Amino acid sequence: MAWSTSQLADLAGTTLRTIRHYHEVGLLPEPERKANGYKSYGVPHLVRVLRIKRLTGLGLSLTQIADLGDGDEHPGEALREMDAELAATIERLQRVRGEIAVILRQESPTDLPPDVAAMLANVELSPQDRSFTVVLAQLVSPEALSSYAEVLKRYARVPVLVEFDELPADADEATRQDLAERMRVHPQVLEMRAAFPVPASLYGASPYSEKFVAQTIVKTIAELYNKAQLDVLVRLSG
Repeated sequence: MAWSTSQLADLAGTTLRTIRHYHEVGLLPEPERKANGYKSYGVPHLVRVLRIKRLTGLGLSLTQIADLGDGDEHPGEALREMDAELAATIERLQRVRGEIAVILRQESPTDLPPDVAAMLANVELSPQDRSFTVVLAQLVSPEALSSYAEVLKRYARVPVLVEFDELPADADEATRQDLAERMRVHPQVLEMRAAFPVPASLYGASPYSEKFVAQTIVKTIAELYNKAQLDVLVRLSG
């Protein structure tokens, strides 16, 4: 008994378009035709279509299947490659699920590395400080970032730091000098300066050059803080 193209497609659980595509790409040999010109498919064609369908279901591309040839050669190498890719994908997805679980459980921000986000979950940083931390996370080594986050864990929006966060750009000279002097002796500022006495102690192990990191940090600070705040920071470092 011979089957028509539509019957073959029905038996294989696929479509006419798919059968025709297999012909076009050379995966399925053209069958003989009846006297009336209609195609006449046999068991080898059905077996071939079912094998192609099974292999594509396992993730092999039509190109990979074509490379196997027309025989029933076991696709061991192709499946081993697919298995390795799936293992890597599963590992990545498991890691992503773990990160999502932390974000959902702790309502952590999504703009920081998961370990740092977890450390800072309950820290009330200003928008400028959080943005600076996000940029810093791209520049410094994981170890340096963890050290920085450890200092930030003890951050609290005490009056003098709130005053700095809310300092208007047109603050006068006396206000800026007074704020700088009070910040200079504040425990949180002292702790940060003690943890990173010189810039190189923060970004010395960065994957980028010291010059690039320094320039990027200066640019970031310049864009995040207003003129008066920048002046206070300069006075602090003086």
